[in-house]
Amino acid sequence: MSAATAPQPVAQAYLTVNNVEVIYDHVILVLKGVSLQVQKGQIVALLGANGAGKTTTLKAISNLLRAERGDVTKGSIEFDGKRIDKLTPNELVRLGVCQVMEGRHCFQHLTVEENLLTGAFTRRIGRAELRENLELVYGYFPRLRERRASLAGYTSGGEQQMTAIGRALMARPRMILLDEPSMGLAPQLVEEIFDIVKSLNEKEGVSILLAEQNTSLALKYANYGYILENGRVVMDGAAASLAHNEDVKEFYLGISAGGRKSFRDTKFYRRRKRWLS
Repeated sequence: MSAATAPQPVAQAYLTVNNVEVIYDHVILVLKGVSLQVQKGQIVALLGANGAGKTTTLKAISNLLRAERGDVTKGSIEFDGKRIDKLTPNELVRLGVCQVMEGRHCFQHLTVEENLLTGAFTRRIGRAELRENLELVYGYFPRLRERRASLAGYTSGGEQQMTAIGRALMARPRMILLDEPSMGLAPQLVEEIFDIVKSLNEKEGVSILLAEQNTSLALKYANYGYILENGRVVMDGAAASLAHNEDVKEFYLGISAGGRKSFRDTKFYRRRKRWLS
């Protein structure tokens, strides 16, 4: 075989989740052999209905399961060529992987700026660099600069979501695990936050694994997507391909080639699960 026709080496994935199983309370099997990959510089969407296993997958990666009596009982997780499923959450943050939790978790009694500063607690940096990092966050979230002295508990839902993302950014992550950023927010504000996330990905080089119920919005911004159903990956592919897939459109949006389907029809489709047959 000539050099011109020799196969090109496949790039190693930045994040690899390999056949992971998760059990809660030593009894409840939640993830059933989940495998996925995130390439460096990608936004990858993790899609599925409520209870499909999206949040559990993110917490398995970030090692936050034990606080909820959950354990990874099978499989492995690697980041940048290093196995990480045995690390502590602090060690993982130092390695460059941060999770933004579902529900806009902020320290309610601290100001917005104090919340942001907590994101840098794992880093040993001087005041000048700390201020530079704050300015970076304020550059992406100008509204936080205006509310920097306000108690986080008295800010709006959108401002709290920005604070949570900004706090993760203060850790200077290489990858962000972003859980349901659209939850409870007005559509216009959701678009604004997703635009900022896309900008962070492109300008700062932060890879993002995004768990989201809003399928159409997530696929608009993502490069690749995985669909979870009952703790299993049932479909994956390029975001553009999934967005135009008739099964995905019918199952998640109630839309088929014949137009919008009724709720009864959609429930019948859920029972059929064509992609699992």
